[in-house]
Amino acid sequence: MYHKLLKHYLLLTTFIAVSPAIAQTQDFQTKANNENSPYSRFGIGEFRNGINPLMKGMGSISSAYNSQYSVNADNPASYASLLLTTYEGSLVGNSRTIRSGNDKFRSGMATINHISIGIPVGKNAGMSLGYTPVTNIYYRLSDTAVIPGYGKSVRTFAGDGSLNYAFLGLAGKYKGFSLGANFGYMFGSTVYASLIESIDTVNVNDARFSKVLRTGGIYWKAGAQYETRLKKSMYLRSGVTMAMNQDINTSMDEYWVSYNFSGGDTSFSSLGQEGKLTMPLMYSAGIHLLDSNKWMVGLDFSGMSWSNYSGFGRTDSVGDMSYRMALGGEYTPDATSLRKYFNRVTYRLGVYYGQDYVYLRNTPINYYAVTFGFSLPFKRSYDRIHTAFEIGQRGNETNGLLKESFFRCTVGISLNDKWFIKRRYD
Repeated sequence: MYHKLLKHYLLLTTFIAVSPAIAQTQDFQTKANNENSPYSRFGIGEFRNGINPLMKGMGSISSAYNSQYSVNADNPASYASLLLTTYEGSLVGNSRTIRSGNDKFRSGMATINHISIGIPVGKNAGMSLGYTPVTNIYYRLSDTAVIPGYGKSVRTFAGDGSLNYAFLGLAGKYKGFSLGANFGYMFGSTVYASLIESIDTVNVNDARFSKVLRTGGIYWKAGAQYETRLKKSMYLRSGVTMAMNQDINTSMDEYWVSYNFSGGDTSFSSLGQEGKLTMPLMYSAGIHLLDSNKWMVGLDFSGMSWSNYSGFGRTDSVGDMSYRMALGGEYTPDATSLRKYFNRVTYRLGVYYGQDYVYLRNTPINYYAVTFGFSLPFKRSYDRIHTAFEIGQRGNETNGLLKESFFRCTVGISLNDKWFIKRRYD
């Protein structure tokens, strides 16, 4: 057992190690391994959807999903269905094209998507340890404007940071009903900066403002699932999740500098300001129809209520509601085939549509995507390599806004083992 455990651990850590390190900076230099996402400037940033790629390939229909051989951290009730100890990790690569009128800008990045370990506890319970990015902030915008007192000036806005979640999850099952919860620590830091430089005259001071937010606090999420048999091998499964409004401790440092190339700089700072980040109410519900080891189709709906959201008392161009609808499924020709490898491959397809929580110029920011993917089995084992691809669009150019086209590729691995085997000796 220990030899297998070491082998799986080394495989997983080697897989994760190829992810590029994403360093944070307070300057205005664009980094080659970060995508420019202007909408991430608002609220808590762009949600990363850091779930298992096998669910991403089906439009991320995660509320009712569970498996004996993979971890669904999006609904902690699923841990009760684990049969084997499962080690998982995945990486995601993003390519984004931003359009505004005749202007077009491309950027991309690659980073960790998720890491988790799922452990069955007896026949009717399970637990999980994991880490996932929650949101990401990275943008750099510049424009030219005539500002009273400054004349014609260049304005630059930049931000860089993330919000992350490390958790422990527990779940139990009674007959067809499962209940579970994730308890963990949400943390991150973000740098926001803005710069105004006059290009008409040297007789006015240029200005630079920056603030650094550091966030850290307890966060929890609960889920439930119910499964009933319809026919011999056909099942109907439903699931729900809920995370209430929760306050996360936040501290803020602010810096302001006014300078002139002929001298006379002025600076101001306010350090260690204490505040709260109030996370939105989050909920989801889904339903799956499946034939064991053959096919599955499902629907998912998720929403967030942003009416009580605030960061240091600010709402920052956030609407009242956001939502997401998804449809997807998977098909495995013959999971037990020994001669035809591609009959054991699982193929997935999905779509999703939603409205972002960012609300600008009285215009909602909508998004949609088509997803597909597959799982490649290892020979004579339950281990898998999972892939998922997303092709979609967010926003439009109405009222002077930006349109984003994106392509995402997520690649992950699941390694299974059996712990706590009782040895027999002659």
